[in-house]
Amino acid sequence: MEFSEVLRRRRTVREFADRPIAPESVERILAGAQRGPSAKFIQGFAFLVLTEPADLERFWPFAPNQTRHTPRMTNAPLVVVPLANRAAYLEQRPAERWPAPYWSIDTGMAAMLLQLAAIDEGLDAFLFWLMPDAATDFADLEVAVHVQRFRDAFGIPEGLDPIGAIAIGHRADDLPPQRPEVTARRRSPETFVHRGRWQT
Repeated sequence: MEFSEVLRRRRTVREFADRPIAPESVERILAGAQRGPSAKFIQGFAFLVLTEPADLERFWPFAPNQTRHTPRMTNAPLVVVPLANRAAYLEQRPAERWPAPYWSIDTGMAAMLLQLAAIDEGLDAFLFWLMPDAATDFADLEVAVHVQRFRDAFGIPEGLDPIGAIAIGHRADDLPPQRPEVTARRRSPETFVHRGRWQT
């Protein structure tokens, strides 16, 4: 697939068909995520990869908002949780000497490449948060508690912070085209590109 076609096809797909992904396709997707830039080549990210039905069943309760609104997302046969390793960067230099939180930036770039690699395999992806149930008026502290419960459930060491999760699979056959109003909301380059100096 041409790269321009990969970019054109990228959209948030929340509904998947109940179809498997070939194991070799999964491995190519994961390998593609390694090709992103990395500050000082620290490569401070890791992936929790879930493909076994029992692991996926254990995972979905940590995404209650998404599964309530779009239950067919649980058909995705692959979920990847990108994890940022902040400590790996702080071993190189203290936090105040990093001009931006590159532990999150590098992990985010790997997550984006993962999604593009999935599209190149003829699949689609959905990046989402791990949050408590929004149907309840949860306190801010509950987000940290929810993430810690997720860590405990999957044995993730302290210091590895999930930036979200990515469901990957074949889009549902009856998924409608993207709504025109969504496309219309996409900003034009004139609204965010400033050439030479900042212009309002």
